[in-house]
Amino acid sequence: MNRPWWNRMIHSVADKGRDLLNINGSAPSSKELRQLCEELLTGAGEARGTALAREVVRVLESMHGNAWPGFLEMLHEHMGPNPKRVMEAVEAYRKEPGPETLIQLTRSVESPRQELFRRINLSPNGTLQLVRLREHLLRTLKDRPHLKSVDADLQHLFRAWFNRGFLELKHIDWSSPALILEKLVNYESVHAIHGWRDLRRRLERDRRCYAFFHPALPDEPLIFVEVALMRGIPDNAGLLLNRKAEILDPEQADSAIFYSINNCQFGLRGISFGNFLIKQVTTDLKQELPGLKNFATFSPVPGFAETLRRTDDKAPFTPERLRALLADHEDTIREVSGKKDPAEGLRALLDKPEVVRTHLADVLETLALAYLTLVRRGKTVFDPVALFHLSNGAHLERINPLGDCSKERWDASFGVMVNYVYEVDNVERNHEKFVDSGKVNLSKQLQKKSKAIREVWKGG
Repeated sequence: MNRPWWNRMIHSVADKGRDLLNINGSAPSSKELRQLCEELLTGAGEARGTALAREVVRVLESMHGNAWPGFLEMLHEHMGPNPKRVMEAVEAYRKEPGPETLIQLTRSVESPRQELFRRINLSPNGTLQLVRLREHLLRTLKDRPHLKSVDADLQHLFRAWFNRGFLELKHIDWSSPALILEKLVNYESVHAIHGWRDLRRRLERDRRCYAFFHPALPDEPLIFVEVALMRGIPDNAGLLLNRKAEILDPEQADSAIFYSINNCQFGLRGISFGNFLIKQVTTDLKQELPGLKNFATFSPVPGFAETLRRTDDKAPFTPERLRALLADHEDTIREVSGKKDPAEGLRALLDKPEVVRTHLADVLETLALAYLTLVRRGKTVFDPVALFHLSNGAHLERINPLGDCSKERWDASFGVMVNYVYEVDNVERNHEKFVDSGKVNLSKQLQKKSKAIREVWKGG
């Protein structure tokens, strides 16, 4: 759809409706904003309704942070389902189950705020403002858990509005609009982009950057992935991020490395895009460069350091487990740390990067493998990045204990980085296996080591 043309048409209709509403442009009070929302729900004519929607969006765009809680509470208290109508519909369906009573029941449980959101969405910038609205909502949920019902309504609509059929995959390069390039810099959360020079190297001909866009948000990437075309699968960040590295002829590459995946819109958290993105990019790259044999990641392990540092009663790495896992290295740990207990010695050394890099790389690999395969959140793996790739059908190929020793990565994972590999012919099988059992698919080189770690873990 040509959005500029559509927006001009909507503004034209809204301008006519604005005259009918006698809107003076001053900021309404919270009471007046509620009245605007209620009037928008009354089924007003096209011009009047469009003007109301645009006015609500205008108010939300200018709303200050301290005004959001009141608006969100209004959505919860006054725009929810009518309990009496719900009970009447339930009773009617219980007495006479059938298509008509089921339709009435379905209508009764849908909250009026869902229709309010649909009508707001008709306004220019309505979709973007609803995404921003959910940002404010998500940031306040911890203190206001009763607002989860409002969030559920927004998620329900977003899953329909942002499904794969509406998304457009775009290849971003140095010739892309500056506005988009600037947003890549701002949204990059895995490996910070240090200025335009760094960005340009990431967009050279041996690199690729792809993003999903939505027609209603043409200037806002929803998610993007950075890909390096290389020979072999890298084991350290320097091979990927060196701005002075020689530019490789893409035809000579045998590996496509997904080294940075970034969700850009906090308000769309929980709406899945990444699995579609990787599969689409893999397909496109195979068509463009048939010589590519490996599709792998260079991924962080964001929860590893925090989990390993835990000492509370529910800490996965108990002193007994740590002693057992460190058995082959206990003499080195005692000598370097000055502690008799290797578990205490390890934790004392974790704050000394130089010592760890020199003496404990093998230890980190063992502990990271235990973390990725045995530390659980319910029935699945604990680490969010591992969950993403494993549930998409990748397998854990290799653990790189000193893969990225930058301060940020050290604080999160003691420098450990991981390669997940997407074998095109095995992706669906791996996905089903992981979803059914929660068992981590491992490369052959990790399977034997994992078995030994599992036995030690059970004993601890």
